[in-house]
Amino acid sequence: MRNRKSTLALMLFGFASALSVAGQTATPTVQERLGYPATARLLVLHSDDFGMSHSVNRATEEGFANKSITSASILVPCPWFPEAAKFAKEHPELDFGIHLALNSEWTGMRWGPVSGREKVPSLLDLQGFLPLDTGEVAKNAKMNEVETELRSQIEMARALGISISHFDTHMNALAESPELFRVYQKLGREYGLPVLMVKEKLSKAPQLAAPAENVLIDAIVTLDPGIAAKDWTNWYKQQLAALRPGVYEAVVHLGYDDDEMRGATGDHPDWGAAWRQQDMETLKSAEFRQFLKDQGFILVTWRELAKALPTDYGKK
Repeated sequence: MRNRKSTLALMLFGFASALSVAGQTATPTVQERLGYPATARLLVLHSDDFGMSHSVNRATEEGFANKSITSASILVPCPWFPEAAKFAKEHPELDFGIHLALNSEWTGMRWGPVSGREKVPSLLDLQGFLPLDTGEVAKNAKMNEVETELRSQIEMARALGISISHFDTHMNALAESPELFRVYQKLGREYGLPVLMVKEKLSKAPQLAAPAENVLIDAIVTLDPGIAAKDWTNWYKQQLAALRPGVYEAVVHLGYDDDEMRGATGDHPDWGAAWRQQDMETLKSAEFRQFLKDQGFILVTWRELAKALPTDYGKK
């Protein structure tokens, strides 16, 4: 009898334990932390390089006006930053991040550090500009100088009245090494702002560590070279339609195919003048807008995503 009672007790204990496990609340998704169902697909339509040129600025402003983008990030070291800063200050309701830059990739348009060349010599190329290639940054940059320069970019934006929603990294330079990645996250925590980190990419780069609860984006959708312009709309539709519930960012590069952009990017057609005009036309097309609506995407901003960060973020 005792054995039968023991067996019954164990069975009941196991059943109760199973109920307990089944009743446990799973870690809420980013969507749920923001008040959306777990089945939702959230999408940031994000434009890079605001401030790079007048052409990019005009196209980005148009993107906000016609609601083909929900967010943009600003290149502080660039020639047309003051124009971008003025627009951002005049439109605090819009979503602006800082596109933290450690390189200057165009041969026809170069820029140097905001902090001053004498303060960050390890960030300079032989001409005194930020280097063309992000690999040179990872190879030569001293972390204290990286932090000095990035902090200078942030503080210049703040001084001009920009309400910053997030940080991201120009040409992914801050993911070139674990040391750079740590500086990137440190600045996010210090300023209490989310930084663009992508779950899909981090899963393939174990050397880049980040707390899971601080990673708000599941995957990035962005065009790579080799896709014919006539196929861009279908490419975007195919990539986006295949996404499972989660949080995503479509990164676009807007601009006009005008003399300014052709002069700046003439020897680099990828992400150049014609590319940016095509991106702009694709996003604002009626076909693409209807596709997003039919697919049920919920368009969000980084300012909204920031609400999903842990309550102690920035206090650690």
